[in-house]
Amino acid sequence: MAVGHLACAGAYIIFGINVVVCRDIATDGGLEPIVLFSMRALVAGALFWLVSLFAPKEQVPAKDILRLAGAGVLGLFMPQLTFLHAIAHTTPVDLSVMSTTTPIFTMFVAAIFLREPITWKKVLGVVLSFGGILWLILQSTFGGSGASETEPVGIMYCFANYIVFALYLGTCRPLIARYSVVTSMKWMFLFSFLLSLPFSIPHLPQSDFGAVPATVWWEIGFMIFFSTFIAYYLIPVGQQRIRPTLVSMYGYLQPIIAIAVAIWTGMDRLTFTKIVAALLVFTGVWVVNQSRAAAVIPQETTKEKGISEK
Repeated sequence: MAVGHLACAGAYIIFGINVVVCRDIATDGGLEPIVLFSMRALVAGALFWLVSLFAPKEQVPAKDILRLAGAGVLGLFMPQLTFLHAIAHTTPVDLSVMSTTTPIFTMFVAAIFLREPITWKKVLGVVLSFGGILWLILQSTFGGSGASETEPVGIMYCFANYIVFALYLGTCRPLIARYSVVTSMKWMFLFSFLLSLPFSIPHLPQSDFGAVPATVWWEIGFMIFFSTFIAYYLIPVGQQRIRPTLVSMYGYLQPIIAIAVAIWTGMDRLTFTKIVAALLVFTGVWVVNQSRAAAVIPQETTKEKGISEK
């Protein structure tokens, strides 16, 4: 189980840094989000297929390949695409504060699919957290480029991102636990890449790759290798070993890392509005996690895979 915790911690630390890195990519890169996603899926998918050549072979039935395609939509295509849209219209601090609602969404998905009870503490926590998000919406800017202020459209993309990823964590664990990380990821990335092609190809003629600054290319490299290949290797390792709610709770590391890096680099600043929103959101999440039902984790065993896992 310790491996699962370390894997989740490592993944969300990378995600926290990625919030700041992707800010430059989204605002200065000059590439459409769907084009960036296709690049991520192509390179990361190719890396997983390459690694699979040296890993023990696993037979995947056709029905599970289709399920992995659906998992790719919930866990890769939709979350990454909505994130790339969101980061262009929100500040790193605001996005990081809102990301802490993911465990709440995951808990409700688990209640539906895993029949975990919903308690009054969960309801109170949701009300408090949504109060924080509502405060951000009322104080956000309804115009401009989104370079220094959060826009309502960015908040909408954030919500879509967190809800879809919560659905992935809450529904796909049995499927992910059935196969090795490399096997599941190579199929998920393959289908996600194929799904993105009809949307990204029309944007290629307008994409000026030569005009992308060298610094942004380094950031794109970080996004593809660390935030996609490495992080999405680590998340399934955690999924196979600990419950969905616990996996999502490691998302609390993301805002801490992102806010620290954003303020340190001068990309964002703390304001009264952000402090109030953060207090409401974090208080709501804390109340939800005090629920006795959230702490109940049945003992489960995971079949060890024939691959090396960090």
